[in-house]
Amino acid sequence: MTMKAIQDHYPPSFAHCYGCGPANPHGHHLKSYLLDERTEARFTPDAIYSGGVPDNVYGGMIASLLDCHGTASAAAFAYRDRGRVMGDDGPPLRFVTASLQVDFRKPTPLGEELLITGTLRSLDGRKAQVSLSLSAGGVECAHGEMLAIELRA
Repeated sequence: MTMKAIQDHYPPSFAHCYGCGPANPHGHHLKSYLLDERTEARFTPDAIYSGGVPDNVYGGMIASLLDCHGTASAAAFAYRDRGRVMGDDGPPLRFVTASLQVDFRKPTPLGEELLITGTLRSLDGRKAQVSLSLSAGGVECAHGEMLAIELRA
């Protein structure tokens, strides 16, 4: 049995995101997974996402990956906290970014698989604080801190 990505559980009305929406034919289709106490996604950026330094990813792409993975992570952690599973018959839990701080630590190489991880720092009502990391070849290239807010049903 293959594990479904967090984004694969998004209802059609929330599946159009350029970064992670499965229904966006032009998007990146980032896939995030809840693995015990953290979330994980993998993505290999094409050469068109070059930054000002040759052979490295531009910062906007890095922020985009952290953004999409962070909101998916917030939703997955909220489902788990409430004793629910994604795709159940209850109303969907969706989060949006209220704040995203990104620290660029090392150049991020193009053409290499990137690992994006998320860990829950806190969940208080509709607010989720998620720590994020983006690495290549075991080296952290960017770190992010996100405040995500749950959309009202």
